[in-house]
Amino acid sequence: MKYLLDSNVFIEAKNRHYGLDFCPAFWDWLVHENRNGKVFSIEKVKDEIEAGADELSHWVSNLGSEFFLKPDETIFPALGTVSSWVKAKNYEPTALNTFFQVADYYLVSHALPNKFTVVTHELFSDSPKRIKIPNVCLGLDIKFVTPYQMLRYEKARFVLEGK
Repeated sequence: MKYLLDSNVFIEAKNRHYGLDFCPAFWDWLVHENRNGKVFSIEKVKDEIEAGADELSHWVSNLGSEFFLKPDETIFPALGTVSSWVKAKNYEPTALNTFFQVADYYLVSHALPNKFTVVTHELFSDSPKRIKIPNVCLGLDIKFVTPYQMLRYEKARFVLEGK
């Protein structure tokens, strides 16, 4: 399985459970799994994170383009598919405008043709005020998981040295 990470995966990891200062194994695992062709994100996510100008943006800026994928010819038709799907739902105009301006739109559009599993902390919501990644994934038959599910599926282990 190949995974495509939402920006909230990185941000929540840094701010909560996997701080760069006390859990480097998580961050090393991401890089290792990227080199194994399993874990990726997209340029738009990198842009969102780099706007934070903090230790996470510094970590992200040291990763190459092999981690943060550029748009390719496969996503352009998918952008139309995703756009048509969200426009056909009962989302408020501000929700549509916001969705089309943030990385979520591109993340889902990249996952669709490339059969990525989207990794996000977002939860399904019936609110017409915000378009959530799980809603779009369910509507377009794209697999999605939480970061914890990904770590369990991939049998990630972060153990102390010598244990």
